Amino acid sequence: MGSLDGKVAVVTGGAHGIGAAAVRALAKEGARVHIIDLREGDWFVGDVGDPETLERFAGQVVRESGHVDILVNNALPVMAGIDTCSYETFMRAMAVGVAAPFYLTKLFLPFFAGGASVINISSSRDRMSQPRTESYTAAKGGIAALTHALAASLAGRVRVNSISPGWIDTTDSDLSGPDAWQQPVGRVGRPEDIAELILFLCSEKAGFITGENICVDGGMTRLMIYHGEHGWTYSPPEQR
Repeated sequence: MGSLDGKVAVVTGGAHGIGAAAVRALAKEGARVHIIDLREGDWFVGDVGDPETLERFAGQVVRESGHVDILVNNALPVMAGIDTCSYETFMRAMAVGVAAPFYLTKLFLPFFAGGASVINISSSRDRMSQPRTESYTAAKGGIAALTHALAASLAGRVRVNSISPGWIDTTDSDLSGPDAWQQPVGRVGRPEDIAELILFLCSEKAGFITGENICVDGGMTRLMIYHGEHGWTYSPPEQR
């Protein structure tokens, strides 16, 4: 018997990468998992950025399962930078990355079982950036802030936490050498690293944790790098 026998889980963007790893982990522990993804497959195929689609999906989940114990908001917003990102593209990122988690949580609110857990997938980009990533970074910062707001509003009913993954390889590549060495743990992350934390956060072992954002990045955001250290040298960008 699994630790989640009889539980109902929902995973957005569950067909690939972190989402698929979460689906496998939850199902292995006995949960019945509902998936929504843009990719064609044996799940609800739809766009989480469209509110009517979310309403239809939530309705199907409730009809089939009656309640929800675990909601994992994982669907990926588009990454575009200020030089090429249109207003429409930016708002599309907000719809997928922030509005969809908010609205799906709202839709399931009457149907969350006692002890339910919402887990939002943010990113280490909620605290650090590369150039020309504004749409994605803003969406991930938004969902991190949405997490503690929801945790306060749903106190006593639903625990709400977020996870901020660092570099997670979703392509099964052999990322060795400098790609691995720059990580303090000595390797690039795997989707399963995030799935394990999802299992913990939705379990009774995490019953005293809510409103928290946990960064899982192999220590990259904790390593201070200066010119000349770790084989890294800095060349200033061209003046714009």
